[in-house]
Amino acid sequence: DYYRDNCSTRVRDAIDRVIGNAIARQTVDRPAGTTYRFHTQRLNANDPPIFTGLLLGLGEGVDRPISVWEEMFLPLAMRERLRRVAVAGPDGTPVPLVKSERTLFESTAPPPPPAPPRWLHWYLLLGVALGGAAAGLGAARSSRGARAGLAVLIAGWGLVVGLGGVVLAGLWGFTDHAMAYRNENLFQVNPLALALVVLGPLAAAGRAVPLARGVAMALAGMSALGLAAQALPGLDQVNGAIIALALPVHVGIAVALRRLS
Repeated sequence: DYYRDNCSTRVRDAIDRVIGNAIARQTVDRPAGTTYRFHTQRLNANDPPIFTGLLLGLGEGVDRPISVWEEMFLPLAMRERLRRVAVAGPDGTPVPLVKSERTLFESTAPPPPPAPPRWLHWYLLLGVALGGAAAGLGAARSSRGARAGLAVLIAGWGLVVGLGGVVLAGLWGFTDHAMAYRNENLFQVNPLALALVVLGPLAAAGRAVPLARGVAMALAGMSALGLAAQALPGLDQVNGAIIALALPVHVGIAVALRRLS
């Protein structure tokens, strides 16, 4: 568990044992006002592909509010929090745990942002562009070029989304990556999409259109269901950016295939 058992938490736990659990007593019940996802996103804001991959791959477990104790999975957070911890001195009077500090190395890299970037509109813009392109190519079905473009778009989307769904399902079903369990992004990125790798080009060529249309409608329906599920208690994973990207594309492909004969 890379959040609850890492190089930072092990140092925290070792110090805590030595000082009689003083750190735990003063931090376990104090809310940090953040989540694991909050920190994961802000620390990866300089790398959009990694940012997106982590947004996609982490499930609902990283969205619950964490305590100050849990926030110390980050070395810098531990440094800040330990500055406020007190222990009993020789006469029983509380004294600061940290008496003095010394910097051994200072990075020249810019510090991470204090909060995650708000990129939802960029994901939505990309999703609308891809979905609109699919619908537009479907409307121009009389053109061989449009059909070829639609075949490539559907097959490419199906490959990326389908493989992504396989990875998410595998992380949940066959690994001990607990923070990837119960991932609502499976509504958006589903292994069923792999069928479009074959059915998309076939449908663009005028074959297997009903089957391709059925798969596309099912994917669009699941994507919409994932959006609607956000209103339900316990199904409010922070994945708005993934929905904003995937839903317009699923709908655009479904619309395009409905226009094919």
